[in-house]
Amino acid sequence: MKFLKFTFTSLLIISLSACKKDGKITQTSKDSLTTKNDSVVAPEVHKEFYGIYMGDFAGKGMITSEDGEEYEGNIYKRIALKINRITKDSVYGQSIVDGNQRPFRGIFNEAGKSFILDEPGNDKTDGRFEVKLNSDSLTGNWNAFNKSAVKAPNKTLKLIKKEFVYNPNFMLNENNDLIDWENPKDFVEKYTDEETGKTETYTTSKNRVASDAVFKINASKQKLTEKDLKNLRKLDMEIIKNSVFARHGYSFKKATYRHFFEQTDWYIPVSNNVDSELSPMEKENVALLNRFIKYAEDKYDQFGR
Repeated sequence: MKFLKFTFTSLLIISLSACKKDGKITQTSKDSLTTKNDSVVAPEVHKEFYGIYMGDFAGKGMITSEDGEEYEGNIYKRIALKINRITKDSVYGQSIVDGNQRPFRGIFNEAGKSFILDEPGNDKTDGRFEVKLNSDSLTGNWNAFNKSAVKAPNKTLKLIKKEFVYNPNFMLNENNDLIDWENPKDFVEKYTDEETGKTETYTTSKNRVASDAVFKINASKQKLTEKDLKNLRKLDMEIIKNSVFARHGYSFKKATYRHFFEQTDWYIPVSNNVDSELSPMEKENVALLNRFIKYAEDKYDQFGR
């Protein structure tokens, strides 16, 4: 019996020691975004701080221009920090940037109302958040563990607490930019000089553009028909389809779709899989849209940026 007691104690010490590595607070195998199992052992505190905090995530880094030259500039992103659980000794949650969801674990300083939150460290984009709570806002810094692996290894955060709500009425605003900046395509154009009559060819880059149909068709509220879709552009249908997922808080990895929905004040990414949340009508509309998207064409135009 003494041997068994010693073995269990030793294993417990080893397990606790393994939670720290290189100064980072690491995840154990049973940790999850909700860590329901731990709730039996450690009571939760400060539930009023639970929720989603969203806002700007900015830092200086190297930017590549359209002509291939690199220069230092400000890199801006949007970030969501979701605090799921707080105990006396630990904080659990997740960060969402560019559709990439990473769990974090950390500590809460009650006296200073501040958090130190570490992502696992096994991804090149992982780092440490050091943020301070002030009413419904979080401000502070993030520093990458691997500074050579990311463009802006040190970033500042200015976040506001948001409440996710599904609303089938949510739409893009009519003043939203409807240009897909992420997928330019080169076209060969002809130019004729009026004086000489000589015709020359040149290559110009153009971008996909959506129509105002995206402000009128709501696939979360109306049953779509083939007639509704037959004259739409491919980008129109992609936006209409992904508006369904955006309303349910889907976290888009594709920058094209993030660009459209991050222009709204209602889009809050909360999950990388919302399929089970869709209504039967939404599922039918998405299936119909996918059929038409496969064969649809796009309109391209030239824009400055």
